[in-house]
Amino acid sequence: MQKESTELTICKQIISDFELLRNSKNILGMARFGINTEKAFGVSMPVIRSFGKKFKQNHILALELWKTGYHELRILASIIDDPKIVTEKQMEDWVKDFNSWDICDQCCMNLFKKTSFASKKAIEWTFRKEEFVKRAGFALMAALAIGDKKMDDENFLPFLDRIIGESTDERNFVKKAVNWALRQIGKRSKFMNSLSIQCAEKIAIIDSKPARWIATDALRELNNLAVLARIKK
Repeated sequence: MQKESTELTICKQIISDFELLRNSKNILGMARFGINTEKAFGVSMPVIRSFGKKFKQNHILALELWKTGYHELRILASIIDDPKIVTEKQMEDWVKDFNSWDICDQCCMNLFKKTSFASKKAIEWTFRKEEFVKRAGFALMAALAIGDKKMDDENFLPFLDRIIGESTDERNFVKKAVNWALRQIGKRSKFMNSLSIQCAEKIAIIDSKPARWIATDALRELNNLAVLARIKK
């Protein structure tokens, strides 16, 4: 109880600190990039990350920050939470709260990819109808492709099936995440590059505008000589 009381006090102080940092110009800029600014302070990511360094691995504080509903504080929560303590239920609770693409991506990149449920949720969420939940599935695939260097390539094969399966989703935030996942998986290794190109070619022949865009954009990057030169094996 004492610990929770202390973290609640810290949370209230962080809210006060962010209120002082409120930047209306930045809020307008965020809105232009399609970010939900309903409860935003307009605080930049470098500043948010500087706060994150002060409170790293603080699960209780992360939960308190998330409950506030403030845009930047939820991103901060994803930075300071301890992935070893995060439960599957917490991931489900948080993903239902996603109301902006950047919160979705930040949670996947900062926290969810480090949990033991990451691959499972990446698949599960792509079957969901909610726009940001489905995006989270593909954002998590991209996060794992970028950040988990020890993960065997074979573990990414089911992801490619889901990428094909959802390539016709016309919603902007979904199709961009599908494309992102495909491109990042294809840059893991020469083996995955070849399979990802084959995946993109299958998507390209689907009679769907979003599918054609996903395939064209992915093939442009995955066949790029500079990109291929950076793939080590």
